[in-house]
Amino acid sequence: MSTKFSDLGVSIALQKTLSSLNFTTPTDIQKKAIPLLLQKKDDVVGLAKTGTGKTAAFGLPLLQLIDIKKSKIQVVILVPTRELGHQIYQNLLSFSTHIPAVSIAAVCGGIPIKPQIERLTSDTHVIVATPGRLIDLIKRNAVDITDTDYLVLDEADEMMSSLKDGLDKIVAVLPKKRRTILFTATMPGTIKQLIQNYMSKHVIQVQADMDTIGHQGIDHQFVVVEPIEKLDVLMHFLTSRIGERGIIFCKTKAAVNKLAKNLAIHKFSSGALHGSLSQPIRDRIMEQFRAGHIDILVATDLAARGIDVKEITFVINYHLPDAYETYIHRSGRTARAGARGLSLTVLQKEEVHYLAEFQDELDIVYKEFKKADAQSIEENKAFLWAKKIFKTKPNHTVSSEFKEKIKTIFHHLTKEELIEKMIANYVAQHANSTSEITKHTVKKK
Repeated sequence: MSTKFSDLGVSIALQKTLSSLNFTTPTDIQKKAIPLLLQKKDDVVGLAKTGTGKTAAFGLPLLQLIDIKKSKIQVVILVPTRELGHQIYQNLLSFSTHIPAVSIAAVCGGIPIKPQIERLTSDTHVIVATPGRLIDLIKRNAVDITDTDYLVLDEADEMMSSLKDGLDKIVAVLPKKRRTILFTATMPGTIKQLIQNYMSKHVIQVQADMDTIGHQGIDHQFVVVEPIEKLDVLMHFLTSRIGERGIIFCKTKAAVNKLAKNLAIHKFSSGALHGSLSQPIRDRIMEQFRAGHIDILVATDLAARGIDVKEITFVINYHLPDAYETYIHRSGRTARAGARGLSLTVLQKEEVHYLAEFQDELDIVYKEFKKADAQSIEENKAFLWAKKIFKTKPNHTVSSEFKEKIKTIFHHLTKEELIEKMIANYVAQHANSTSEITKHTVKKK
């Protein structure tokens, strides 16, 4: 008999909301964390990979534990990025539909601070915050977290790698009597140190079924390329996945910009996301991606935190990540909500030996992706060239006289004849690189 949310001690009001959201069966981490948070008083560490329902695992019990008679901030949820903060905030609002007395606020960076200060003048029970913005609000005496009951650190492994100083400052302000709840996808040494420094000695650890849920539905593959062919192999892959949605991860902002420019030149429906972009631009790109107006997102790791789009069918590691936990967060963007997905890592020969380490550490098995042959690569280049012509907008500044001169050259050709001549011209101009296409044509004849 399957477990229900009612079996976990979830209140009737929250059950109504979950029913309206079509949440019927708790995930493994929810089954283990929710009763623990509701019934115990200890600090909790939850080890669960991306896409396993962590927000509900801590969000549902904390919403239920809010004392609406008290106007103070009772829960502080810290996240590494505004995107993740926005996602959690929206989820909590959805969960609290039938408990409207609970007041939730998001105070994340990248947007004007004055409206947030104004919002915090009203009673607030829960705040979702990025460390930098919360510190700023504390310095301005715009928020009081000195009597907070619960501190939640979500995706704490990323918090420790990039935002540790800010986290230290916030923890120093919080009361020692608080209850700390930490969720992480991996357990590196930095997280173990954080647990030792900031959590009680009686920490209870729960773990989702890491062998199944974390990798369920994800096909981990790799392809080995020469540096000169890396972009062409990627373009061929993307052409084979037209209409699907995916994320390409790069190590640096410069690499993101360069790759996104190449995708735009070849008329792929794409956008770039990294920390140096202004928040309004990042918000616009994310909204376009969520709405399906953009199929491919090129992003750095931190900027992509908080992306929860169910239709992502593939993730490409254009650069191998430095840390195992980073790979987990990347690959976890696909195969969400029970779907299947592909995590493809693009490697150069000297990087192949790292795969064994990733396999051993993450308990996954990589399969080799069959790289397109030279003929297919060249045919794809020609296809992209044709697509670029098709999507080129007419130049209305060209004089009608000039257009007529050009038309007189082509007017007697049929559509098929014009296409044949365009292809022949393309092959002639790219004689060296298109030899595979012409060889294939000769063989067919």
